[in-house]
Amino acid sequence: MGQAWGFGRYGGPEVQEFFDRPDPVPGRGEVLIRVDVAGVNPLDHLLRSGLVDGLDGLDGGRPFPRVLGMEAAGTVLALGEDVNGLEPGDAVFGFALTGGGTYAETTVLSSPNTARIPEGLPATVAATLPVAGTTAVDVLDQLGLPAGATALVNGVGGGVGLAVARLAVGRELRVIGTGSTGKREHAEAIGVRFIDYTAEDVAAAARELVPDGFDGIVDLAGGASLRTVAPLAQDPRDVIAVGDRSVTDPGGRFVERRVDRENLERSARLALDGLLAPVITAVHPLSDAPAALATVENAHTSGKVVIKVA
Repeated sequence: MGQAWGFGRYGGPEVQEFFDRPDPVPGRGEVLIRVDVAGVNPLDHLLRSGLVDGLDGLDGGRPFPRVLGMEAAGTVLALGEDVNGLEPGDAVFGFALTGGGTYAETTVLSSPNTARIPEGLPATVAATLPVAGTTAVDVLDQLGLPAGATALVNGVGGGVGLAVARLAVGRELRVIGTGSTGKREHAEAIGVRFIDYTAEDVAAAARELVPDGFDGIVDLAGGASLRTVAPLAQDPRDVIAVGDRSVTDPGGRFVERRVDRENLERSARLALDGLLAPVITAVHPLSDAPAALATVENAHTSGKVVIKVA
């Protein structure tokens, strides 16, 4: 038996609970791992709330209580059928895309969406890459901006936003980012020109900095904020959103996610080279998982929050 933290039904934080569960049995295409570190993401509380379209594809049809969490780093304990390229004892990181959850002592990851952790990369860093790292790679690949181009990262202060900004700076882009006052320090530390939406008119400040319009915009905020910044692009097709599919209404694009082993390995290499350096602002023990998720759910954190399980 191992401890896990999850939820007994859909709802708010009140449905969350700690519980014991037997080690999961890896099914076809899955690996059982001992979890060392779990990443915390907004998707976690959205899944708990039942607010994500296509939920059946992410919960694996598992009964309640379900374990929270989508990304983890740990050590392979056992293999299911039809698993290639991984062995017991391997240090790995990846996605729990079949509903196993990651806020737990052990869990199962989908093997096609799991990769070995390269030597020299800490598990704490590796656990942040499945969501933030691969998203950063995807949006910048799909924008395809050349060195010297201007990029706006709308909602730069979170884990994904800072990863996008760091990788963009590494590609020699001029990066402007929007966020609240508390997000300024971490953004400016990686070379972002910061616009505080609580103190400035975002559209006016952005036009003053880039009068001819942005070569590309990455939106992580959605809603009214997306509608404010979308017209700032030179071409509406160069607006890519990560969370709000309404970006297509003015002609923008929704990010095409690649969560396979190849993209995980690429993100890990970029992290080793210092080009994809996650800003980890809080490390919580599993016993403090409620506080870890609360900071993300309430948007009170800058950068990435992780849970140290082992």
